[in-house]
Amino acid sequence: MNFSQTVTSVQKKLRTLFLATPLQKNLMLSERYEADIYLKREDQSPVRSYKIRGAYNLISKILQSPEFELGSNQVRTQTANFVCASAGNHAQGFAYACAHFKVKGTVFMPVTTPQQKINKTRIFGGEYITIKLIGDIFDEAYTAAKDFCTTKGSVMVPPFDHPQIIEGQATVGAEILEQIDKPIDILIMPVGGGGLSAGVSEYFKTMSPKTKIICCEPEGAPSLKDNLESQTHRKIEHIDSFVDGAAVALIGSHNFEKLKENITEPIELIPENRLCSTLLEFLNQEGIVLEPAGALAIDALKSLPTQTLKGKTIVCVASGGNFDFERLPEVKERSMRFEGLKKYFILKLPQRPGALKEFLELLGPEDDIARFEYLKKSSKSFASILIGVETTEAKNFNNLIKRMEAKSFKLKDVTNDEVLADFII
Repeated sequence: MNFSQTVTSVQKKLRTLFLATPLQKNLMLSERYEADIYLKREDQSPVRSYKIRGAYNLISKILQSPEFELGSNQVRTQTANFVCASAGNHAQGFAYACAHFKVKGTVFMPVTTPQQKINKTRIFGGEYITIKLIGDIFDEAYTAAKDFCTTKGSVMVPPFDHPQIIEGQATVGAEILEQIDKPIDILIMPVGGGGLSAGVSEYFKTMSPKTKIICCEPEGAPSLKDNLESQTHRKIEHIDSFVDGAAVALIGSHNFEKLKENITEPIELIPENRLCSTLLEFLNQEGIVLEPAGALAIDALKSLPTQTLKGKTIVCVASGGNFDFERLPEVKERSMRFEGLKKYFILKLPQRPGALKEFLELLGPEDDIARFEYLKKSSKSFASILIGVETTEAKNFNNLIKRMEAKSFKLKDVTNDEVLADFII
């Protein structure tokens, strides 16, 4: 079978596990961009992400044969114990698939993994899953998982870099084309390790070749963009891990080879703080809970020229909805900073009676102090104070700063100072 036929076969088998996730027209986005915009709701899968597809397919293929080659190792499935390393969506999809096939699986997670994710993985896997918490970061858990496979003769189920994982994720594309009754002009997908984008782009190359495919990555983790521009499969040195479902330093090698052939449009890099505004908008206005990676494709619409979108049929893949609500304060913070509605300043306040009152009187009616603390007394004459101010319109800060300068208050904007922000904010 060719790739598209294989994907169709996998798609049919997946129906024993769950129904196709919805393809829904979003009226808010359609009206905003004067287009027909649909969301492929992978947040509606049993584990609230598409990751279940690839894990299911790889485990299924191994179990179909008495012997299956994975890399250089021959694995006998009758005694196989499956292994994965993940602190998120892949672990949950893996656990769900293991329980479905009634096979043993071991999940390696960092010790720092939120308890909510550990509990969900345990619930999905039940008696078939053993969870091992090792290391402070993912790389340490992944190394332990590989060592376990070597010593125990177990089978690693990687999160994205494997042909059968790619086949499984490609079923997202097969479902989209079955669910829509007109040609798709633009398909927008998030990219992390590349399993989803590699699989769907490969499927569309044959089944919907006229569709323009746009991939998007977090601005702080541009692995695909870097590799395409350098034409080299290489690891990027520094990443921002905020978009944890898509922040990878090295895209999968199998995935990069396919994307190198299939992607002709520029990669859109999504600013993390702007993404937070999209997350909040969908939570507050649409009642849709998305994780940061799950909102990447939707946020990418903001980067594309309006005339490129107008009148087009567009599908955005909402890849997951496993949002940890403990992160909500950070999301709100980053969103407000992006929108220009919250700023942090270092104020040099004269050490004299009435100075603080004089400063407070300069605040406008829509300005609110969100943080106020002395950092230290730098001299007998002045005190350095950290001030966080929230307002309702970005232009209010221009007026506030002018009033401060007129009164000779020394004010330094530290909102975008990354070192200070990480330390004090």
